[in-house]
Amino acid sequence: MYREAKIEDIKQIQIVRNSVKENTLSNPALVSDKDCEELLTVRGKGWVYEVDNIIVGFSIVDLKENNIWALFVKPEFEKKGIGKELYTLMMDWYFDQTKTPVWLGTAPNTRAEKFYETLGWIKTGTVNKGETKFEMSYKSWIQNG
Repeated sequence: MYREAKIEDIKQIQIVRNSVKENTLSNPALVSDKDCEELLTVRGKGWVYEVDNIIVGFSIVDLKENNIWALFVKPEFEKKGIGKELYTLMMDWYFDQTKTPVWLGTAPNTRAEKFYETLGWIKTGTVNKGETKFEMSYKSWIQNG
């Protein structure tokens, strides 16, 4: 079941975030529950996918920074279309709010990098500690989405 994320989901969102095999956090404490709450309630919005009331995937977009903050699925639920649907929900909502291009960073040479390339994202350089920076314009979203 897909639905909007709520504050009560943060604990399970953190479990999903820390379960991934790629784009892992060097220090899980870097992403606090307070950060998640602010992103879900003030800065943007998130979505989750549940199986038997357990969150197995989530996406969060930050309207303030025009950034895809997170899109993660537990490894055992990958390649089932969950990430693509969470992505579509997030992107549709984002471009309903603004026509400003959105960006994201992801580790190079990962499945995530290939996922975004396949979906029409444009590499624009690097960000953070060597992550590949991608951008998507409203026009490209309409054409590719």
